[in-house]
Amino acid sequence: MVAEEEHVAEMERRRFEERGLLLLAAMVERSERRWCKDVSLVGLVVMSWFSPTLGNDYVEDACSVTRYPGLCVDVLASFSSTAKDSPSKWARAGVSVTIGEVKIVAKYLVALKNKRYKNILSDCVECFQDTLDNLHRSLGVLRNLSTSEFSNQVGDVMTWLSAALTDEDTCLDGFEKQNKGKRVVNLINRVNNATYMTSNALALVNKLATTGPGCLVND
Repeated sequence: MVAEEEHVAEMERRRFEERGLLLLAAMVERSERRWCKDVSLVGLVVMSWFSPTLGNDYVEDACSVTRYPGLCVDVLASFSSTAKDSPSKWARAGVSVTIGEVKIVAKYLVALKNKRYKNILSDCVECFQDTLDNLHRSLGVLRNLSTSEFSNQVGDVMTWLSAALTDEDTCLDGFEKQNKGKRVVNLINRVNNATYMTSNALALVNKLATTGPGCLVND
């Protein structure tokens, strides 16, 4: 009888220990899940800290070769995640945003109605149309670069962008001896901004030319 009671007690003790072990295992598993979740959250936070910094590094490095790096970073920062360290992509981005800016200035020039500056404005509109033509031509080539024609293609783009800059400067020359009223100053500032962006685009293409066709492999 005593032996039977001891056996029953032993069985109860083992069941108690088993339940305790199961409970402990469940607690450990829950703790591990929570830890993993916490680690994942920490990882996301850390990535959020460093990702913008990495993106800034890309655009700042690309814009370091330009004459107006501050403006370059401002207008091209959104391309960091796609362009990264690709000279050809940065060159395309530079020309693309310049096209957008030149279009805005061209529309502004067309909308101006001033008899005093009629001839100068007409010349400016023509200059900016030529600028747009050269920018579009440049972007078309940059989108279809090949290793076999790289030197000729990039050389053509640099020629067209230089011509675009000349046209913009020609527009500004017309206002050089004019009274600098508020509207004229505003116009000059707009045209200047377009020339700065064109200059930056040319610098990015020049960096592409210096890098060589090898940079197209991973594009």
